Amino acid sequence: MKQNNIKEIILVIAIVIIQTIIFTIAGINKSYIHMDEAYSLGLASYDKIEIQDNDDFYNTWHNSDYYEDYLAVDEDEKFEFKQVYENQKNDVHPPLYYLILRIAIGLSIGSYSKWPGIIVNIVIYAFITIFMYLIIKKLLDGKNRYKEKSAILALVSSITLAGVTNAIYIRMYALSTLNIVITTYLHLKLLDKKQKNNILLVVIAISALVGSLTHYYYLFYLACMFIMFVIKYVKEKEFKMLGKYVFAMSIAGGLSLIIFPYSINHMFFGYRGQGTIQNLVNIPKFFGSIARYLLITNVYGFNNLLFILIVASVGIIIYKKIKSKGVFSIKNEYIKYITLPTLFYFTLVSISSPFIELRYIMPICGMMLIIVIYYIASILNNIVKEKTLNIIIVSIFLLMAIMPAISNKIIELSTGKEFRGEKEYLYSSKDEFAKKLKSELKLPVEMFSSFSDASMANTLLYIKNFRIEPEVLYSNKHEIVEILKNDLNVPTLYLFNSNNNRFLDDILLFANINESYIAKDLQCNEENIREILQDKDISNGIVVFINDGQENEELINTITKSINCYEVKYLQRLNACDIYYITSNV
Repeated sequence: MKQNNIKEIILVIAIVIIQTIIFTIAGINKSYIHMDEAYSLGLASYDKIEIQDNDDFYNTWHNSDYYEDYLAVDEDEKFEFKQVYENQKNDVHPPLYYLILRIAIGLSIGSYSKWPGIIVNIVIYAFITIFMYLIIKKLLDGKNRYKEKSAILALVSSITLAGVTNAIYIRMYALSTLNIVITTYLHLKLLDKKQKNNILLVVIAISALVGSLTHYYYLFYLACMFIMFVIKYVKEKEFKMLGKYVFAMSIAGGLSLIIFPYSINHMFFGYRGQGTIQNLVNIPKFFGSIARYLLITNVYGFNNLLFILIVASVGIIIYKKIKSKGVFSIKNEYIKYITLPTLFYFTLVSISSPFIELRYIMPICGMMLIIVIYYIASILNNIVKEKTLNIIIVSIFLLMAIMPAISNKIIELSTGKEFRGEKEYLYSSKDEFAKKLKSELKLPVEMFSSFSDASMANTLLYIKNFRIEPEVLYSNKHEIVEILKNDLNVPTLYLFNSNNNRFLDDILLFANINESYIAKDLQCNEENIREILQDKDISNGIVVFINDGQENEELINTITKSINCYEVKYLQRLNACDIYYITSNV
């Protein structure tokens, strides 16, 4: 092996090790799970889609093992895999990721752990970064020290806030990211082939098959790439190659449908598919959705630096126009095969996704960073020397590294230390707590509440806890997990409004509570509360969860009268519910 190849391998191994350390630290700090992560674990291991589908779920006392069973694989289940396919048939996603996750969590028998899902993603991200490196190397081939530059950019693209979120988010998006970067790299290789390589077409077909069995949004990216290559072959009159390419992709599509025929129903007739189609034809929604996704991309994909880079780039372009210089000095055949599919994916996902959420665009955030940096380098290339250009690009990367801290400091200064330092448990009710928060907020809260249907109190609590950090760290949830697991492991009552069913957002807490009762749509009167709590030791009080859509204060007042305990602490706001501690002696 040539010495240059050895150095290149060492370089790639080094950046993979660095990012793995960063992902592991983020994984250690991850203190909670989103409901979709709970779905991932349940869909991979449980015998039905939701634990709420159990006949005995509501209106019965359960221990922690009952809920943990949804999140873990028991000894007698370790060789069962049928539920992976069956659950996905009845849900809205293809099954490949869940099969991989099922194998991983099967190595941690008997108890919930975040680590199997995170480790799967960390391994996947090692390959993502390798393929990103190969893609960037093609873009920069021939430039001075292009391998080192490619390695640095590949690393940066993986450790943005979006990249770290993707790595520790126990969902299929990391695998979908890998599908996209592999598909991209293989198609760039296809551009290189003077002699048509049938093996390469087979590998492209396999990557398309794997991608289609991971996430349906991958097909947006693939569709654009497919159309571009069809147009290329038609324009160049390479009809033989066109036939081979279309045949290979058709085989991939056919195999995908044979393996998982339910995808047709999911995409066109299921509630998610119908919702996607309705969104795609909702013209008035287009620009608003795209604008909101650009805001998300700015924060997480570029660590809050995208808009600054755009403004700077526009300024440079105007300067070059005035000086009669060409705007883009670098011409590269590959870049359009990266840019157009990425923009196509971003646009269609922005319009069609059921919610405006980071997770749907995480698979292309790394590509977007590469595209932006490439074009910035291109417009600067003929007005600054290469050394200066390198300094500018490195400065951008360093600024990206510190921008989250700068942003958080600005947020702190804007809202005030007193506002952000307030502790929920010092107050007896959410309304009392929100009233105090509003008096201390230095910004007009109405400006924030006008963008959502959330109550004023919930908006204030969201602003108070908001930080620029990986989206699924849930750093503000660590304390409540410890409190309910160790300090307040008392009988817990969840007054559950089934019209706002987000129980899986809270299942990790219930997997750490000894005794809990989910009261579905309960007529909350003193008689019913006493009946539920009869024979329970409430000498140390009770914990009460109340999910959205209910009058918290009225419910708490009824409970305090029922058990003759009048000391109330408002513990914390979670994603979709509030937690209270009621006792006679606080």
